[in-house]
Amino acid sequence: MLKVGLTGGLASGKSFVGRCLAELGAHVAQADRMGHEILEPGGEAFDEVVATFGHEMLDEQGRIDRKRLAAVVFNASKKLEQLNALVHPHVFARQEVFFAEVAEKDPGGVAVIEAAIMIETGSYKNYDRLVLAACSQEEQIRRFIHRDGADEIRARARLARQMPIDKKRAYADYIVDTSGTKEETRVRTAELWEKLRLEAENRAE
Repeated sequence: MLKVGLTGGLASGKSFVGRCLAELGAHVAQADRMGHEILEPGGEAFDEVVATFGHEMLDEQGRIDRKRLAAVVFNASKKLEQLNALVHPHVFARQEVFFAEVAEKDPGGVAVIEAAIMIETGSYKNYDRLVLAACSQEEQIRRFIHRDGADEIRARARLARQMPIDKKRAYADYIVDTSGTKEETRVRTAELWEKLRLEAENRAE
């Protein structure tokens, strides 16, 4: 089995590349989705997060309001570190379970974890290959505004808090250029898939 990390930046096309890989036959899991599940009532980090940030983080249904929580930590680095320390270990544990399940059912398969801050957390070291979905910063801003209905100021503020894609390139084994049309990105992802698939098969022999 080949362990692959898939990362990118704000609106860089990372999730689209992940969907393409899944359609081609990869086993794909999203770290963001794991993080959301961990914060649900009964989730691994729910009680710790409520105890740390207060019951005012809960909505009327008793669930953690992720937007409210994000607003609290967005411009407070220490609080963000606190939140990450509560959530990330559980996300990494779930990823290991995912890898174990894929290895058992498909020893020659490609297991992909999609995560936005893989390089920043250092977790990229846990993968055999790192894939970066990349486009220009201006394209990221345009897509984010179109996707989320945000304004340019908010988009640039979000980008300012992320490691620039150009810096992430140095860490990547493969880069998928997502600056063109979706069909062009599909073609590039299919080319990547052939390389990953062959390496996974060779490892299994």
